[in-house]
Amino acid sequence: MRKIIISHELPPEANAMALAMYSRDPQSFDSHLETVKNVGPEKFMSQYYVGYGHKSIGDCGTTTICAENVSMLCAKAIQQWALYNGQEASTRYIDMGKQEILNPLNTKAGKEIQDGWMKIYRKLIDVLVPDLKIKFPMGDGENIKVYDRAINAKAFDIARAFLPAGATTYVGWHTNLRQACDHLVELRNHPLEEVRQTAEEISNTLHKKYPSSGFDKRYTDSEKYINEYMDKYVYLEPETKLRKKFSVTNNLNIKAIQKYKDVLNSRPIKTELPFFLKRYGTFTFQFLLDFGSFRDLQRHRSGNILMPPLTTKYGFHKWYLEQIPLKYRTEVLDVIKKQTKRIKDLKCDENTKQYYTAMGFNVMCGCTFDLPAATYLAELRSGQTVHPTLRVIAQEIGRSIQKLFPKMNLYCDFSPDVWTSKRGTQTIEKKA
Repeated sequence: MRKIIISHELPPEANAMALAMYSRDPQSFDSHLETVKNVGPEKFMSQYYVGYGHKSIGDCGTTTICAENVSMLCAKAIQQWALYNGQEASTRYIDMGKQEILNPLNTKAGKEIQDGWMKIYRKLIDVLVPDLKIKFPMGDGENIKVYDRAINAKAFDIARAFLPAGATTYVGWHTNLRQACDHLVELRNHPLEEVRQTAEEISNTLHKKYPSSGFDKRYTDSEKYINEYMDKYVYLEPETKLRKKFSVTNNLNIKAIQKYKDVLNSRPIKTELPFFLKRYGTFTFQFLLDFGSFRDLQRHRSGNILMPPLTTKYGFHKWYLEQIPLKYRTEVLDVIKKQTKRIKDLKCDENTKQYYTAMGFNVMCGCTFDLPAATYLAELRSGQTVHPTLRVIAQEIGRSIQKLFPKMNLYCDFSPDVWTSKRGTQTIEKKA
């Protein structure tokens, strides 16, 4: 007789083992659950889990990891994982002016650079809010709280370009035990010392919490191998010269995909393309985008998006400069010029210089998506509430899809940016 069971009573390790018992003892999960309760989760795990001999058991137990007061760079390293699930403090909705700034060099020169960026950030927040209220006055019948939140969010959108990547943030990672183990091996061998230290702390904390899940294990040959490729290839190798602001290539089997024209041409809005279309090849996109918006793009796990090195090489994104009131623009441009030279003169490697580089600088992005993933990204990120610098990229991805499949139902927003207070409704607050 069919039976449905929902389990939420066991800690992650014990839940994983109880579920894995299906493969060795074909009884109801209720029976395995009772066994775990009678023996006790800790004793049960010591008797069974270590000897199971298969990593897949760890897929059945999940946990939540929170890394607080880590740099933007460390947060991105944690999120650089195809199966990442989680959240991060949003620079688009939060005033980051009081956040601690991580200065790995611990030098006066490094602190002066970071203080210089933060001074501009704080000043712009104060300047932009009244300026934006003049540009975008509150409409009749609008809710004052919603309007004020939208204005503040717009100010944060602009000012966040001047946050150094050493600014600290909060990142949450919800994962299963197996994925945590696998990703932490790479993080422990990351080129940035902060990331390595954070990974060790997470590993040690998880081992104390889940002692039977292998977070204390180290395999010398594997660690050496991973260390070597992380050191060489963790960052995207940029082209020496960008041929176009946005370029796209593909290896799609167009003829095969066209067989499913009924699927492409009848898809309703807010509905994803079917999974099986992934088998017919991919797009590869290359473009410049400011690091602040790259952080949003990177969280699309359905594609392959390598981490670009944050440098001053590709200049500061023009959109941010265009939003600054004219009487302050010369001052800001002068600061960017001086800060760029100071960063260049720092006595450290290029990886460490990232902590002192503002998030408004462009990075070279390269990403690969299959058709369903590219379509999802183009539609989601072309909306009016998306950051304007990322919207442009999403629209270009949408046009690339449209060019190959002109009759396909594509729900991108190709309209220019317009002011909307809708962002003021995108909040989390206690109900009245």
